[in-house]
Amino acid sequence: MSPAIALAFLPLVVTLLVRYRHYFRLLVRMVLLRSLRDCLSGMRIEERAFSYVLTHALPGDPGHILTTLDHWSSHCEYLSHMGPVKGQIVMRLVEEKAPACALELGTYCGYSTLLIARALPPGGRLLTVERDPRTAAVAEKLIRLAGFDERTVELIVGRSEEVIPRLRTQYHMNRIDLVLLSHRPRRYLRDLQLLEAHALLPAGATVLADHVLFPGAPRFLQYAKSCGRYRCRLHHTGLPDFPAIKDGIAQLTYSGPG
Repeated sequence: MSPAIALAFLPLVVTLLVRYRHYFRLLVRMVLLRSLRDCLSGMRIEERAFSYVLTHALPGDPGHILTTLDHWSSHCEYLSHMGPVKGQIVMRLVEEKAPACALELGTYCGYSTLLIARALPPGGRLLTVERDPRTAAVAEKLIRLAGFDERTVELIVGRSEEVIPRLRTQYHMNRIDLVLLSHRPRRYLRDLQLLEAHALLPAGATVLADHVLFPGAPRFLQYAKSCGRYRCRLHHTGLPDFPAIKDGIAQLTYSGPG
């Protein structure tokens, strides 16, 4: 390419970089810097985050552990976790709904697990599912460090599409009052339909879904709005540390099989 042609494209490149600078920064922090640190440390980001928590957070205090993770994500490495703004929404809804049984699909580092667990009513139970064994091992340690035992929070390592059909027989969950979908948005619709097919959602159950705007779950949202079995509300937020990147949490209320 000649210098003249390159110069002709320069204004376009500059315009794109300015317009999408937040996405560019996110790409650098989530992919480039994270991959470099993974190679240099031999640890994954959630393992490095847990090491920080061990030396800076108070054991048995889930609130302090969550704050420590937020601080580490903002000042050290971007964790791609739910963050405090979405976290307040989720905690408020869990406290309002007071679920006896809750299900989380996508434990990741355990951040959202702690949010739900600390907002459960007395005697409430949370089952959280993570498909990656190495990530699940970190989350398990974080959950126990926060003071929750297996009677309150049980972590299952496995694929959601394999775990959901066994919830009733193997894990004795006959009904799920609240579900948080926070794994892969492209799997939200499949797993919601699995929950319906196995009659695990009672009328009035709440389904929360993270990242429905970024990276987005359009098929899931379309189904929820058009099938006639859900009342839908969207809580608009931004990404943690990237408020200009718009995201949201979908809140569905199940009205029954129809």
